Amino acid sequence: MPAGAPTILLVDDEEGFRYSAGRALEKAGFVVAPAKDYIDALQVLQSEQPVDLLVTDIVMPAGIHGFALARMARMRRLGVKVLYLSAYDVPTSEAIGKVLRKPITDEDLVNEVRCALAG
Repeated sequence: MPAGAPTILLVDDEEGFRYSAGRALEKAGFVVAPAKDYIDALQVLQSEQPVDLLVTDIVMPAGIHGFALARMARMRRLGVKVLYLSAYDVPTSEAIGKVLRKPITDEDLVNEVRCALAG
């Protein structure tokens, strides 16, 4: 990975999506920290690993949804940017970042990540 490349914390319970999205982001030059749920995500957020952007599914089984995870991330990492993913129609009033609709192409995801980091 390029020195100083932004780190994306990618949280999604779907292993296939996590893998393909992670590969696309890595090919685009980002460092990816994958997490299958909020527990894994919080471990990354409590570590020394940099996190520039949280990309999180909104609806996840057995635990905290993406909106709550984003609030927790912001408490641990001031100023971390957030993108949400959802295959469902969900109220977005709690969103502190853009909500992207799944399925999403790798190219669109990479472009949205670039925009979020630039904004």
